[in-house]
Amino acid sequence: MVEYDRDAAQRGKRYIEDRRGQGQRRGRRSGGGGGMPVGKVGGIGGLIITLLVMFLGGNALTDGGGTSSGFDIGATGFEETNQVNVGPDDTMLNGDRVDEDADTVELMAFLMEDIQVTWDQYFTEAGLDYQFTSMVLFTGSVSTGCGNATSAVGPFYCPAPGDNRVYIDLDFYDELARKFGAPGDFAQAYVIAHEVGHHLQSVTGISDQVRQAQQQNPASKNELSVRQELQADCFAGVWANSANSRTTSTGRRIIEEGDIEEGLAAAAAVGDDRIQSQAGMSVDPHTWTHGSAAARQAWFMRGFRSGDPEQCDTYGASSDEVGL
Repeated sequence: MVEYDRDAAQRGKRYIEDRRGQGQRRGRRSGGGGGMPVGKVGGIGGLIITLLVMFLGGNALTDGGGTSSGFDIGATGFEETNQVNVGPDDTMLNGDRVDEDADTVELMAFLMEDIQVTWDQYFTEAGLDYQFTSMVLFTGSVSTGCGNATSAVGPFYCPAPGDNRVYIDLDFYDELARKFGAPGDFAQAYVIAHEVGHHLQSVTGISDQVRQAQQQNPASKNELSVRQELQADCFAGVWANSANSRTTSTGRRIIEEGDIEEGLAAAAAVGDDRIQSQAGMSVDPHTWTHGSAAARQAWFMRGFRSGDPEQCDTYGASSDEVGL
């Protein structure tokens, strides 16, 4: 179980924009309805420089600045901020009913605070300025700078100028737990840390360089998408390494025994091979855009064990290392 101080969650509220109830709802969670869804050399600065030099010589999920997800588990197998006052004692959603997800929203607020403070420290050490992002909570469907989206795409990140936000319908967590066997709040934390990883790729220019490479060599599009998703998994592991070394104000560890296993279960659950197999489809690596279950786990653990963003160079890794 992820432990945290409520004052950290309170600070994190500034990174939460609540649009729940504005889209068409799919039914309450109890029924579980819905579709399946640069600075000094060294540290992250060195990684960014390395990647940019390499790309000048072949991800957003789609061309033209489309969303980056990492959690496309749809049936076909493909992916200044408003503040919300949902604190520990606030249970009303849009002022008219009890918010059944109040505890989850509080956890999301803490995660958006803790993950980004962690990356802000990495960036500062590398002589870089980190640009904080926010998370949009929605139900059913949502309008973004990348176009309209539905819950079926799963959590995603929109890198469009003026947006740069993480989006999630919280019902996704029910689907992740019930249908894909990956419950737990650290599984939820892994999802958010992965999406913030896409934000890191966007603000550092990595995503633009990947997209440019995909356009120059269309045959590499899927492979580069897989490498980008695995890098976001590795970035999530880097954050988990930091959290694993810290405690709350009461001395409790933020990450407890068993949490990493929850994260690994979630990483495996959203592997392309696992999704294709569960959907009754042929497992075909040539169609993958996110990576195999084993590769997603391996790159998360690479980030977790090292705590070093430089170890997240999926683009320079061999095909075997990325499971292709």
